[in-house]
Formats: sequence, structure tokens, C-alpha cells
Amino acid sequence: MTALLFRDDAYTKSCDATVVDINDRGGIVLDRTVFYPTAGGQPGDKGVLRAGGRTITIATTVYDEMKRAIHVPAEGQVLPGAGETVTAELDWDSRHKLMRCHTMMHLLCAAVPFPVTGSAITGDGGRIDFDIPEGQIPDKLELEAKINGWISENHAVATRWITDEELDANPELVRTMFVKPPRGTGRVRLVLIGDGGKVDLQPCGGTHVLSTGEIGTIAVQKIENKGKINRRIRLVLA
Repeated sequence: MTALLFRDDAYTKSCDATVVDINDRGGIVLDRTVFYPTAGGQPGDKGVLRAGGRTITIATTVYDEMKRAIHVPAEGQVLPGAGETVTAELDWDSRHKLMRCHTMMHLLCAAVPFPVTGSAITGDGGRIDFDIPEGQIPDKLELEAKINGWISENHAVATRWITDEELDANPELVRTMFVKPPRGTGRVRLVLIGDGGKVDLQPCGGTHVLSTGEIGTIAVQKIENKGKINRRIRLVLA
């Protein structure tokens, strides 16, 4: 398995690594990486691999069926060979925007206390679909003010790990109706916003900023009806 360095430090922008494999589609597997593979509504990272004087552009990063991190190169490049040493470097501007947006989505989730039916993050914002009963849809301006209030208070964002058994004993931590935290390693990572998670506390494997102030001012772009149990709320970085 690839060592996923972003799980412990999302601000590590590069690392040296060894090529473990090139899959049958030309995807590059490293023994360690700072690149986040697409998961949990967050897009995969892009950037470059530097090897032997060559620069290999990575268009995105995904997981394969064995849950290995696959660095997907742009077409028409000379790939490194298995055993070769490379330096993996993130497109930091892209990653940092995703970190801000993902943390912003946690604040949205905290502000709207209803089950989550879906979500997606983009480079300029994101959306969450909630199962909100009729008559309880939040006011757009009030929601925006609440989230910007948490941002201006500059709450710390931290992580800690719990066991699968601890998560089973606290099912209220999981807000998503259809997607559950990944299992298999015996532990699950929690993201805490505010002292002890007083603003938000839930399992998440994504990348986040270190404090809410780093997000910057946000705007509630729209609140839409997307079906019987779906009310879609989209936020953007202002």
C-alpha cells in the first residue's frame, strides 16, 4: 500500500518516492505520496513527478480496485520505470483551494443538522445534498452569516484517529446516509473543528486547512430542490 503522507500533514507539498508499479493503463504507483486520490467528493490532486531530469505531468490521482493511489499521467509522456526514484510535487494552488473548500463543506454540514445524501467539491466551492424536511430549509442569508461567523472566529482544525469499534459505538458521528467511512485498517480518522470538535466532528479522509480563517469569506450561491429527499446547497469562495 502507498503511504499517504497527506493524512498526517496536508501541507507537505512534495516528497521523494520510489516507483512500485506501472499499471496496464499507464498509471504510476509510488511507495509514498503527497497526492490525494479522488474520494469523498474531493477531486484527486494534480502536479508533476520529476525523474532523471524529466518532468512528468500528473493530470489527476485516483484509487484502483486494490485501493492503491494511482498517479494518472497526461498523455504522450515517457513514464518512469519500476524501481526508479522520483520527486512528487503537488500543484499547490489547486490543492490549497480544495483544502479551503473541503473545510468549508464541514462548516456547511455543521450549520445544517440534517442527514447528508451526497456532496462534491470543486476548485471554487462545493455542494452538499441534505434530506431536509419541508418547512425547515435554511434561510440563505442566515446560513451565510453563520458560516462566515465561524470562519471569522478562526477555529482550529485538527485530526485524530479512533478505532472501528469506537466509531460503531458512536454512530451519530456519521452524517452521510449512503456513503460510510472506509473500513479495513482498524481505525478511522476524525476531523475536529473548534476546541474538541465543538463546531464540527465527523469522520473524514480529505485534506483541510489548519484553521477556519484560512478559508476566507464564503457565499451561499444557491439552495435547490433536487428531489424528494434532496435539498442541494452550494457554497463558493467569495
